[in-house]
Formats: sequence, structure tokens, C-alpha cells
Amino acid sequence: MTIKGWRLLPLLAAATLLSACSSAPQQERVDAPRGASLSGPIVEQRWNLLLVGTDERLSMPETPHFRISKDGKVSGHDGCNRFTGQVTLGESQRIEFGELATTRMACPQMADAKRVTDMMETAYRYLIDHDRLVFFGPDSRVLGGWREGN
Repeated sequence: MTIKGWRLLPLLAAATLLSACSSAPQQERVDAPRGASLSGPIVEQRWNLLLVGTDERLSMPETPHFRISKDGKVSGHDGCNRFTGQVTLGESQRIEFGELATTRMACPQMADAKRVTDMMETAYRYLIDHDRLVFFGPDSRVLGGWREGN
């Protein structure tokens, strides 16, 4: 594990504790009023992929990344293709990505690129610790981690 990986350990420990304390997820809906403006530390920030799962780094020609705008739109790159879509944020760090559409460029890492977009489509909750963002699935499993970027 690299030195940078060690910096992620406290966040993963907190994530494990959080998931251990949570009960089975209820099928809550994330609703935001039309025209509402999103705010918070996850919005208007570029997030670069750090890990898939708890410890797997992907080596891709372009680092996967995304940015959420105040109007609820998400755009980014999965390492192979650009994508756009919608995101809704709710109480208790609830997050839901929808209507993700990607370009259709072929690349050697198509399977890894799909893992990135699958992570986003499966994201149910998030946790932010300093410059790190972790996505959790509906079963409280860590889906992956992101780091603030430029």
C-alpha cells in the first residue's frame, strides 16, 4: 500500500463503523423540488477516482472524474467515455444518480469504465472526510472512493 493509500485508512475505518451501525436500508426516495439549487461540499467540486471498492486502483488513460453542478446535473469521464446525467441529494448523505448517458468510444479498458459508471448508478449514500468522498451501496458496502481534484 502506498503512502497515499494509508491516508485513506481512517476514512475506510469510519466507513466501516458507519456501515456497521446502520440498519437495513429502507427504500426511501430522494426528492428535490423542481428548480431547487444543490449545495454542499460535494457540489461544484471535481472528484477524481481514487479506488474501486476499498482498495483497487484502476490504471486508465484518463483518470475517471465527475462534477455535480448546482442545478443537479452531473458530468464527467469514466476513463474511456464522457458521461452526463442527473443527481439528487437527500437527507443523511443520500445520493442518487440517474439518466446517465455516455459517449460510445471503444477503449481497452471498457470493463473498468463500466465499473465506474456502475458505481455511480449504484451509489446510495456518501461520506466526505476532508478531500475524500466515499460512495456506499444500498447494502452499506463501500463502492469506491474519490479525491478532490482540479
